[in-house]
Amino acid sequence: MTQHHFPESFVWGSATAAYQIEGAATEDGRGPSIWDTYSHTAGRTLNGDTGDVAADHYHRWADDLGHIADLGLDAYRFSISWPRVQPGGSGRFNQAGIDFYSRLVDGLLERGVRPVATMYHWDLPQELEDAGGWAVRETALRFQEYAAGIVGALGDRVHTWTTLNEPWCSAYLGYASGVHAPGRTEPAAALAAVHHLNLAHGLAGRVVRELAPSAELSVTLNLHVIRGASDSAADQDAVRRIDALANRAFLGPMLDGAYPADLLADTASVTDWSFVREGDEKLIAVPLDVLGVNYYSSTLVRAWDGVSARSDADGHGASTSTPWVAADDVDFLPQPGPYTAMGWNIDPPALTELLLRLRREYPNQPMMITENGAAFADVVSADGRIHDDRRIDYLRRHIGAMADARAQGADLRGYFVWSLLDNFEWGYGYDRRFGIIRVDYDTQVRTWKDSAHWYQRLAATGELDQAAE
Repeated sequence: MTQHHFPESFVWGSATAAYQIEGAATEDGRGPSIWDTYSHTAGRTLNGDTGDVAADHYHRWADDLGHIADLGLDAYRFSISWPRVQPGGSGRFNQAGIDFYSRLVDGLLERGVRPVATMYHWDLPQELEDAGGWAVRETALRFQEYAAGIVGALGDRVHTWTTLNEPWCSAYLGYASGVHAPGRTEPAAALAAVHHLNLAHGLAGRVVRELAPSAELSVTLNLHVIRGASDSAADQDAVRRIDALANRAFLGPMLDGAYPADLLADTASVTDWSFVREGDEKLIAVPLDVLGVNYYSSTLVRAWDGVSARSDADGHGASTSTPWVAADDVDFLPQPGPYTAMGWNIDPPALTELLLRLRREYPNQPMMITENGAAFADVVSADGRIHDDRRIDYLRRHIGAMADARAQGADLRGYFVWSLLDNFEWGYGYDRRFGIIRVDYDTQVRTWKDSAHWYQRLAATGELDQAAE
């Protein structure tokens, strides 16, 4: 056994997202979001599931905070529903919505838990999508206004403000492949959305710096670990191209202050990037206190030979359109198991690889793992417990991989398990369960899985026994 010890300063937390857990979709002045529209459109989600009720967290938040406290967690990462606090995405703010998050933040502080608030976890107000969504610049300006309203309301009570969650998904899955809301399949719009999300991050980040100077500023990216099927020049160029779309399209402007030249060249057949105005990249590059990293699985690519059947095993949902804009000649290959219920390969060493890459490229940038976890087909045993050994093994191995990166110099400050609760898993509805706490969707009863008890012990001791490979 390899023993990993984490210092007392290391932050143990859990994460959720508003549309996935809150429910109360039409209560207290909340307006419709693109995910309300998308999930209510026939054929978009598994079994036609919607987030109308979800885990009913809007009504059960106090009990859920009790679970967080009982787990002994240092921090809780939640997201604020933009249409709950500003129903139309511009203009009037909804005091009832702001009051809900104010109670939530105060409840966390009373329990000694740091509030980590994500401003945007994919629930764009539908009115803004009707006006063009993230494909138009105006949405980034409205996001700046929204940020000013919520930061002004919640002030320095929030420990960490995270501007965006996984803008890769918002842009490419929402506007290129259409497997996420708003369900558009427009490659040029997807690249415009990349930029306007980046711009929204920079504008909102500067709001945080001005209105809550003592708070920490973050963004969360689902950075991809991309490997080539061979060392051939063609396969390695496929790695470079996908890395530009997946990673450097966001890391470049956010941390380097410029889009990568090869990204612009690779996508020139789709757009001329004229939506990037002078000064935008400087605005985007607001200094971060912490970079949030979400990781679940790795990616294997090769150059398509133009003859063989195409392979699109990228793990991002089935669609006749690809999220990989201007990369139609890249194959995404299946990988060896084991797999989670999402069909994602389990590859802990890739997390170490990713974190060490970030350390090399951004040596002065602190990081946190802001999402990591696994969906499995959990079963309630005769004793009433959920013995989710595979989830515990997944978490143990990935936290061990994170510890390995720390031992090699990666500045990692914390880990947030995804997810606190079973929830609405976007296009997969309620079929996939990521929570360390089970939710019975008929009764809304919460039950700790074995993984919750395991995580509670880890948070209390900071000691991880990592089984030898």
